[in-house]
Amino acid sequence: MNTYANLKVGIENGICTITINRPDKLNALNRDTVQEIGAAIAEARKDRSVYGIILTGEGQKAFAAGADIKEFIGLTLEQGKAMAKAGQDVFRSIEDCPKPVIAAVNGFALGGGCELAMACHVRVAAVNAKFGQPEVNLGLIPGYGGTQRLIRYIGRAKALELMMTAEMLKAEDALRLGLVNYVVPQEQLYPKCLELLNEIKTKSPFAIGAVIRAANAYTGASNGYDTELDEFGKCFASEEIKEGINAFLEKRKPQFN
Repeated sequence: MNTYANLKVGIENGICTITINRPDKLNALNRDTVQEIGAAIAEARKDRSVYGIILTGEGQKAFAAGADIKEFIGLTLEQGKAMAKAGQDVFRSIEDCPKPVIAAVNGFALGGGCELAMACHVRVAAVNAKFGQPEVNLGLIPGYGGTQRLIRYIGRAKALELMMTAEMLKAEDALRLGLVNYVVPQEQLYPKCLELLNEIKTKSPFAIGAVIRAANAYTGASNGYDTELDEFGKCFASEEIKEGINAFLEKRKPQFN
């Protein structure tokens, strides 16, 4: 495997573990990190020795606590759409991977981090994990597929509520709503992911890939993703995103009205 600036990647016993390695930034997803995740997934997909992938974050505080907000400053409508398109493409490559990808959610999974977890095929959460799409606090919407995938997992009504209120879900609530498959103590997080992948390993690899393709065909919504791109880009043409980003960086509540 290649070496990466923002990831730790290793393969052991046929399992590729991709760890977002920016703990000082709560593993925030800047553009370079998103592209590196895409490259690491592509490598693991091509590697015949790999039958499963675990995606997680360094430390016990955060899986990925959103995007790097500073990268949003000054973006135009078209630049906003381009950034979202790049993220959507990477996350869709995870969803379309014919090898099972499990998110080991070790802490905060907010904004892009929640979207990243939802792009994986299975989510195992530590008890301290929290999920949310807080983009409206910045005058934004989810742009990496979140408006589509959150509805799939928990239903339209609750998804709209969470995206409009920016409420965070505790791990047990995420389990109850169907957003995650399991909630386990932090020390059991990785072993539980290994247990699932070792069970999947006993099945037909071709059939596993076929299941993923068939399931994605049922839940696919290319028009929805295109709409998300358009609306995400439009946010960068508004005055509200300037206030939202400034408030975030200044550690104060935004004043949108």
